[in-house]
Amino acid sequence: MQEAIILPENRIREHKDQLEDFLHIARHGVQALYHQVAGLGYAILLTDSHGITVDFMGDIQLDPSLRKAGLYLGSNWNERYVGTNGVGTCLSTGEALTVHLDDHFDATHIPLTCTAAPVYDAAGQIKAVLDISALTAPVDKNSQHLALQLVRMVAHKIENAYFLHQYRNQWILRMSTAPEFLEVSPEYLLAVDASGKVVGYNHLAQKLFVQHTSAHLMGQSISDLIELTVDDLPNYLAERPVDRRALKIHNSLQVVFLSVKWPARRSMSGTEESATVTIPAELSALTQGDTQLEKQITRAARLANSPISILVTGETGSGKEYFAKALHQSSERRDGPFIAVNCAAIPDTLIESELFGYAPGSFSGAATKGRKGLIQEADGGTLFLDEIGDMPKAMQTRLLRVLSEKEVLPVGAQRPVPVNVRVIAATHCNLESRVREGLFRDDLFYRLNGAHFTLPPVRERKDLSWLIDRAIAQQSRHTAQQRPFSIDGEAKALLMRHRWPGNLRELTNVIDFSVAVCFDQLITVGDLPEYLVNPELNDPNSPLVARDLSRHGKQAMELLGELESCQWNVTAAAQNLGISRMTLYRRMKQHGITPPR
Repeated sequence: MQEAIILPENRIREHKDQLEDFLHIARHGVQALYHQVAGLGYAILLTDSHGITVDFMGDIQLDPSLRKAGLYLGSNWNERYVGTNGVGTCLSTGEALTVHLDDHFDATHIPLTCTAAPVYDAAGQIKAVLDISALTAPVDKNSQHLALQLVRMVAHKIENAYFLHQYRNQWILRMSTAPEFLEVSPEYLLAVDASGKVVGYNHLAQKLFVQHTSAHLMGQSISDLIELTVDDLPNYLAERPVDRRALKIHNSLQVVFLSVKWPARRSMSGTEESATVTIPAELSALTQGDTQLEKQITRAARLANSPISILVTGETGSGKEYFAKALHQSSERRDGPFIAVNCAAIPDTLIESELFGYAPGSFSGAATKGRKGLIQEADGGTLFLDEIGDMPKAMQTRLLRVLSEKEVLPVGAQRPVPVNVRVIAATHCNLESRVREGLFRDDLFYRLNGAHFTLPPVRERKDLSWLIDRAIAQQSRHTAQQRPFSIDGEAKALLMRHRWPGNLRELTNVIDFSVAVCFDQLITVGDLPEYLVNPELNDPNSPLVARDLSRHGKQAMELLGELESCQWNVTAAAQNLGISRMTLYRRMKQHGITPPR
């Protein structure tokens, strides 16, 4: 017996990066398969062509057992390392199969049942393996027959979906032996260029045509394969009746029905448009030289118009809402609403009506005309759910319905209302841990985690100097001063050395404070909050007050009390005191009051 081989996170990322576009599409298939077998004890694995698991869904409550068995993200199922197993043997044979109980080579895996199917690329090579496995199973191998059909069907759908994405800028020929299924689920796919040469095909098309031609499929003219020339392609667009789209395969008696898809980026003149992906200005404005964040931004740009849900994680204050807004503004939904909801800030008693709205007269005190919830307010745009890990369990169930059914049921209503929203969720906590603790639904976690972005903390960013300069420039634009603010070298060096536990939020507060109290538009060390200048005052367990305020009199105590009652929201405190924010900052400096991080 040997322990499961689980790759470290950096190695997993390397394998995932090789399949980035494919994984975004395959994720839908993995989710669909998991939801069909949820509660039956199965885990879903998607591996690359080396047998490394690059996507995984399973019951997080069984996390330790799944990891021990190798049914986990990053596990290595290559036959060279673990012997006969579902994924490894599928990679070796190229066929869908079940490896059941003692079919496994290693004793660690003998309790498992593993059913796997290959996903082929457009050149006939295995790109990935989709696997459905369980920790225990009945002795009879036939018990997995339905699992085999299911995994084979989903693998075929993933293969076709990626093919259609990959060759969207070419002519795509969709073929089926059954005209009724031609438009919804074609068996055979070919991609051809403007000259009619085959540039790609799915696995079933390869198996179909290899019976009737001795030459390799790639590069062949379609006129050598079926009774069709490249000039005939427009005649087989979807508008033509299905019964008039039958064609005979050369050198055989077999007939297929054909549907042709026009190239997505080709003009009517036949000129192919550029498919280069550019980074939208809103996203590129988030960094200037931080390679870790730039990589995340590049991924985000590719997903800007994708319907999949997105999960953004990172420390408090690391810019999760900025990232979500930039993604929204970079998408086709930019003209729609961006509705931000802090799930931790809404009381449990109000969150249902706030999110889902309510019908007229649904409860005592309800508005007579009812009220739209925040989800409906986001219709046509983006719903940003901040601190999603703090959402009550009952609301998680209702949110899952919104994501899966694309509809919302207001409190007291009898009929659901259709909604078209793109959901971006964010949290600073470990959602997987909350799932294991029973505080967060695993099916909602997987639904939200369509694509996962982790934002780096400020202390790890390579563009900190630029962040400081940008924060000062933004404050300059917000003031009425004729000259812009600047910072001297000593003060900037001190900011560069600071660890920034409060991240961007702390940086903004520091610059806001310094700009308010500095002289002649130049920020010096003396204008920085005192906890930065004197680290010994840096007590993370209490608000950072530089000295005993009692000797500063009643005004200082009242000022501190107002700030604490407003949870250090300077704008709110200034409004309550009837003074400007600048005046409030100056009084804070006068009395040695420094905002908490």
